[in-house]
Amino acid sequence: MLTNIWNTFLYEPLLNALAFLVSVVPGGDVGLAVILLTLLVKIVLFPLSQRSIESQKKMNLLAPEIKKIKDSGASKEEQAKLTFELYKKHKTNPFSGCLLILIQIPIIFALYYVFLKGLNFESGLLYSFIKAPENVNMLFLGVLDLTQKSLLLAVLAGISQFFQAYYMPKPAPSTGDGKSFQESFAKSMHVQMKYVFPFIVAFIAYSVSGAIALYWVTSNIFAVGQQIYSARKKNVVL
Repeated sequence: MLTNIWNTFLYEPLLNALAFLVSVVPGGDVGLAVILLTLLVKIVLFPLSQRSIESQKKMNLLAPEIKKIKDSGASKEEQAKLTFELYKKHKTNPFSGCLLILIQIPIIFALYYVFLKGLNFESGLLYSFIKAPENVNMLFLGVLDLTQKSLLLAVLAGISQFFQAYYMPKPAPSTGDGKSFQESFAKSMHVQMKYVFPFIVAFIAYSVSGAIALYWVTSNIFAVGQQIYSARKKNVVL
């Protein structure tokens, strides 16, 4: 059952999309096809990721109100109820960022599985309206072999991950004399996302094929552009 869902909604769509893109890009360059596929995935997920960024902005603006609720002396149950009502009133979902990550992880694994099994476009998994590409070139721009590990792409994945974290909405500043556990945790997570996670991404990107690393680099660059775009928009209105 799970295998059928995986194949139907992740593996086969990505394989077919990649087959189509390889057939239309110059020279059958798989690297260019991966970049286009990444952009396609990011465009499809754009409304969700944009909502996540806007939600984080609202969370920062709501920090003083949440602090008032915590300092009100109400019971934990009442605080949770008031906080939920506050989120509902301002149409804010504190878990939207987690949802975006949960959606992207299967896509990355599915793409990895596509290359792990080899780009066999003659396997009978192509849709009737998708033709197998005549030329499949795994040398990205004639230089990087995407079937092998790539130190260059791994480093670029780590650097681009740093800038993605750098341009993420910053945690709300402390509104009291001391920091709550939630505020300290948020700040700690932001620091780790900026300075620790890029090394983890670089390590993983180097451990897998260059194609996955290229997907990660492109995805991060797109995210940085989206975050800069969101930062230049007018402030969120509550």
